[in-house]
Amino acid sequence: MKHILTSLILILLSMNIAVAASGDADAGKAKAATCAACHGADGIGASDSFPNLAGQHADYIAKQLNAFKIGDRKDPLMAPMAAALSEQDMADLAAYFSALPRNGASSDSGSENTAGAANSAPVAYVPNPAAGKSLYELGDASRSIGACIGCHGSEGNSEVLIYPNLANQHPEYIAKQLMNFKHKDRVNYAMNQFAGAMTKDDIADMAAYFADPAAVANVVSRRVMPAAPVTAEVIAGKAKAATCAACHGADGNSPVALYPKLAGQSADYIVKQLQEFKTGTRKDPVMGPMAAALSEQDMLEIASYYAAQKIAVADSAGSEIGKKLYFGGNVKRKITACVACHGVNGKGMNKAGFPTIAGQNEAYLKAQLMKFKKGERNNDYNTMMQSVASKLSVSDIEELAKYMASMK
Repeated sequence: MKHILTSLILILLSMNIAVAASGDADAGKAKAATCAACHGADGIGASDSFPNLAGQHADYIAKQLNAFKIGDRKDPLMAPMAAALSEQDMADLAAYFSALPRNGASSDSGSENTAGAANSAPVAYVPNPAAGKSLYELGDASRSIGACIGCHGSEGNSEVLIYPNLANQHPEYIAKQLMNFKHKDRVNYAMNQFAGAMTKDDIADMAAYFADPAAVANVVSRRVMPAAPVTAEVIAGKAKAATCAACHGADGNSPVALYPKLAGQSADYIVKQLQEFKTGTRKDPVMGPMAAALSEQDMLEIASYYAAQKIAVADSAGSEIGKKLYFGGNVKRKITACVACHGVNGKGMNKAGFPTIAGQNEAYLKAQLMKFKKGERNNDYNTMMQSVASKLSVSDIEELAKYMASMK
């Protein structure tokens, strides 16, 4: 039986290969006349908003055309175009575009692409191609962003036929598609997860990298670890944090289980919480009056001091049940996995505003999850925590708190 199944699989695979190889490039050239307005007669996009198809994998092109046709990939322009195409049309078009030289894009679009990437980024931010390269090649495990190089190849030259080449692609198009994946306007589970964890700056960096990969070819990719330098704010914050020590500890490692550890927490997150205690957005009978007396500068300095400290993680048994919920959630109960926002190491996502929860006091974690569950705490982004916590049982919360407190 195994031999029969193996033979059937091989036959099916050979049939798929035959279909992919049956495209007629000459026939595709005539059929591609309609595509030229957007994608160029030579397969080079007429503007940065349209992808280069020259030299792209035929299998990938055919796959995307079919996705547009059946509605799996939504686009108001491409859907009606693909709707009229037969399987043979798709194969012919794919064969034509895949046969075109990819290097035709480099001389005409280099300066245009750089401008496009810069224009798509916020004015105050200058995209960093080296950072884009590092994210592309290494990903960021702390934010659950996988390395792109495994699917899309070195410098975007994909060796996997169903994954697109990114080399010589318009940077603005790459940025646009990443944003589409991020907002789930384009649906692909893996890409939605990775792009969803990226910030706009990450996406701008990635686009800047592909504007000219050769420019950073000699730069060795590395994970940039957030530094906590001793700045003037840290020094000033140490003195101002003396009042906080009774509850949160002199170095931010609270000796009282019901109070949070602030050591190593993101300064931005601490500032946000202090501001919301002050305005009453987050209600607490102790912190409300404490924060009311603080200026914006006080908050920045106190937050900077605590962010520069090292968290002390207590040795604890953890919880296998909590670990499964943290990493996998529960699909049947529509519980989102915590790892999506708080990262594989529980270090959170600073730019996205998600806090570090690894090593936090267990009693505090449990208390906050219960408050989110009951709606007593509601200063979370887009009610994300309230939504997740509302589906957790008391037992779930206890197990999660045990696991997160044990994370290092």
